Amino acid sequence: MPHYERHVFICTNRRDPGNPKGCCAEKGAEAIRETFKKELAARGLKGKMRANAAGCLDQCALGPTVVVYPEQIWYTVPTPEDAVEIIESHLVGGVPVERLRMK
Repeated sequence: MPHYERHVFICTNRRDPGNPKGCCAEKGAEAIRETFKKELAARGLKGKMRANAAGCLDQCALGPTVVVYPEQIWYTVPTPEDAVEIIESHLVGGVPVERLRMK
């Protein structure tokens, strides 16, 4: 069984338009997921770290929602550029990005 140094879950849940909770998919979650996957591979981290699409993480109002394990750090990631910052600072450098952490 593979063991990843870090496992990143990106909510890509889609709800009906007009749902009062909203959804991460309509806030650009697919682009966030693609950025994590592409950037981890570009840095040679495939096999050491994994980025997966996730169903609802129950933080839709704050999304797009990303959670990093094993640290269990939850992020709001509004742009692909923010995803790159998380990769560089947290996943590679070990320092969580405080400005993007869910409070």
